[in-house]
Amino acid sequence: MGKCFLSGNEAFAYGICLARPQVISAYPITPQTIVVEKLSELVEDGSLKAEFIHVESEHSALSCAIGASAVGARTFTATSSQGLLYMAECLTYASGGRFPIVMMNANRSTALPWNIYGDQRDSLSQLDCGWIQAYAENAQESLDLALMSYYVAEHREVSAPFMANLDGFVLTHTYEVVEVPAKEQADSFLPPFVTENKMDFGHPRNLAFSAGPEHNTAFKYKEHIGLLNAKKVIAEAEEKFARIFGRQYTGLIESYRTEDADYILITLGSIAGLVKEKVDKLRAEGKRVGLIRLRYIRPFPNEELAGALKNAKAIAVLEKDVSFGNEGTVFTNVNSALHKAGISIASSNYIGGLGGKNISEADIEKIFEELKEEKTTIQFLGLGGAEKWVYPQGL
Repeated sequence: MGKCFLSGNEAFAYGICLARPQVISAYPITPQTIVVEKLSELVEDGSLKAEFIHVESEHSALSCAIGASAVGARTFTATSSQGLLYMAECLTYASGGRFPIVMMNANRSTALPWNIYGDQRDSLSQLDCGWIQAYAENAQESLDLALMSYYVAEHREVSAPFMANLDGFVLTHTYEVVEVPAKEQADSFLPPFVTENKMDFGHPRNLAFSAGPEHNTAFKYKEHIGLLNAKKVIAEAEEKFARIFGRQYTGLIESYRTEDADYILITLGSIAGLVKEKVDKLRAEGKRVGLIRLRYIRPFPNEELAGALKNAKAIAVLEKDVSFGNEGTVFTNVNSALHKAGISIASSNYIGGLGGKNISEADIEKIFEELKEEKTTIQFLGLGGAEKWVYPQGL
């Protein structure tokens, strides 16, 4: 198709179309709806040969995808916010069954208060469910991630479901110029789905069975190893993707101007674009600052982060999430990576963008300025002066 002017939702839908899923289970929820609407149009006009199944709930959408994957079909579904939480019971069925379902989640705040705008509390609340989790920065990466997600999820050494996250409205509904590959290119990148982990009358096997205390740990260990194996498979997928499509991605993290940076901001999703612009401006003023964008949260980039941060004087994690009663979930994971590597530097947590509240360039400049104090703080952005407390004294 070449270059097209697409929203993040539409770009992801075209990426899924190029992956040729055989079953799509669809239930609409804002701001995800456009993805399944576009796919329904592509099925209707013959661009995509797939079973498009209208279901009655998000719980049914993932249940349907599990059933289809269990008979060897490449499957796709999508959701957001409360819909993802309604699926929560099924998330562990998909991962425990080792079904490589791909699901797009349009990141959106969770209730209450009711809110349709974007933060990342929905997906980050489900980190322990055994799904690979990736976060796109822009529409082009959204399309490319749709293709790469199947390559990674379906790999025999991984065999895990994949949740691709797009920031609600900021990315899902924003239009950009996107390079849409030809079907022949996509076919050369992504092989047909082949698995032995399926119901087969010719070779009967037991799926989705019970396992008591004697065997349960072994199954969970294998599931854990599958996600750890995803690290090398992601690198393999990106190397092949670059050869075919000419676009190179950077693995679990993207480091931006961090080589000699004293102060580094860590974030994920679409806000990274604004942070890059601010890093460039501050660099032009002679300030040694940098950005690390977390492209994947599961598997978590422990070694990659430690290597990128070992020479920094102070770091900050900016995230659209909070684990109530503690701190930001991403902040916890980053500090764990530093501790395991024996790195002791000041680390601060900035919680912003909740319920879609704007994170401004001034907010980002404020973070970099405060990093010079080389203290550990936890702050909510946007509370108007009462938002700061210094760890560990509390509020």
